[in-house]
Amino acid sequence: MNLHQILLQPTDVLFFRDGRPMSGSLAGHTAAWPLPDVTNHALHAALHRASLAGVHGHDHVNAQGKRAAKDNRKFGSLVTAGPFPVRGKQWFFPRPKDAQLNGSIKITHQPLASLATDGNDNLWINSSLPDPLKYAVVNTEPPNKEAGGEPWLSQDAFNAYLCGQNFNPENASDHCLRDTDLADTEHQIGIGINPETGTTVESQFYSAHYLRLREGVRLGLFADAMDKIKGDSAQKRDLIRALLNGHPAQIIVGGQQRLCTSERHEVTGALPLPKGLMSNFNRVNQDGRENWLVKWVLLSPAIWPEIPQGTSKRGTPSKLHPGGWLPNWICQETGHVLLEVVNYEERRRRRHLNYDGRGYSSNPNIQARLVAAIVPKPLVVTGWALPNQSADNPAGGAKSTHLAVPAGAVYYFEAETADAAEKLAAALNWHGKTNGTEIKNRRSTLMGEKGFGLGVCGTWHFFNVVGRPAQ
Repeated sequence: MNLHQILLQPTDVLFFRDGRPMSGSLAGHTAAWPLPDVTNHALHAALHRASLAGVHGHDHVNAQGKRAAKDNRKFGSLVTAGPFPVRGKQWFFPRPKDAQLNGSIKITHQPLASLATDGNDNLWINSSLPDPLKYAVVNTEPPNKEAGGEPWLSQDAFNAYLCGQNFNPENASDHCLRDTDLADTEHQIGIGINPETGTTVESQFYSAHYLRLREGVRLGLFADAMDKIKGDSAQKRDLIRALLNGHPAQIIVGGQQRLCTSERHEVTGALPLPKGLMSNFNRVNQDGRENWLVKWVLLSPAIWPEIPQGTSKRGTPSKLHPGGWLPNWICQETGHVLLEVVNYEERRRRRHLNYDGRGYSSNPNIQARLVAAIVPKPLVVTGWALPNQSADNPAGGAKSTHLAVPAGAVYYFEAETADAAEKLAAALNWHGKTNGTEIKNRRSTLMGEKGFGLGVCGTWHFFNVVGRPAQ
């Protein structure tokens, strides 16, 4: 990969909406921080507008796995991560949902060891926890109406949180930001326009919210697009460099043709993203077994769709998986991690098997399982498709609506050995085993190439109830 760091500075207010209605007093969801697919689509459209010559074409494959058109898709190599707020030189990230104190990174929510069991793997009696969870996550702080914490943490604060370190900077307000520290929300009334005639639509008014970034605040993202030269995978050219070659460019971001000025920087050294733990996870003796405790925190939303029972694309049988809040790489019955650690050569071999339509058998080899989770309310992810005769939807229209797990969600795992814990961290950290110089893992089943599913690992403790021995 050849990552580029891109900072987007709006020239006006920005408009981001999802599939919720906008009519009368309903303003939709138009002023939240943009989802990863928004900036990915913006760069994709900018590449098309740039009219670059000699771009490699990709076949279009429909939902049934059949080729609908040959070489009619361009810029399939584009992958992005972000956007994240950048103020000055400091990057900010969504606050983890287990650290909910204002101006602090203190852990406020912890899994509670079972107080009553049924003699079957330590499950709670009459528990309403969904399968496959074992432990409820409880708030360890007294009730407080002001709890919740600022929604954004700086990279320094996030790293300290992951390492369990004390973080007491001279000015905590520089590291814990509210939405109003990054942007203002403006409210306007609009009139519907007929796209065919350019005239107003009778009796159609709508209310909308717009995002106006504060002075010095940018949308920061990373992008890579290495395109084959004449179809030769050994020779490639950098499309991002060709698009943003040494001078600011105007890029349309979001709805209503809103412009941002882009600024490209070379990526040297570690990326300005929080770095997850890779070893030295907490060890406990729980129910006569030793376990290593790993938690995974989402930096960007993730989409895990329902997978119907049947046969996968590579010809292997697949069970029904509910998806939703539960990652598709977690067994819905036992909670076991279904990921497999393979070397580079084996990964290439399997990729070629997929291209050829041949199957192969997986052998999950990370001895760990999901035991608890904190998952906020879902985000609505949708879009709009233009008419395309070679696509599944030739008339265009609304794309499928997905519900994404928001950034800040926390997933708790028990690993059977220290080696298993390290393998799990290498599979879940966005940087894998690297020193934070590459984006290796995007653990969202859908839209990973658009920046969904980035996460980092830390460790966790059980909450000890008064009068109960420590675990």
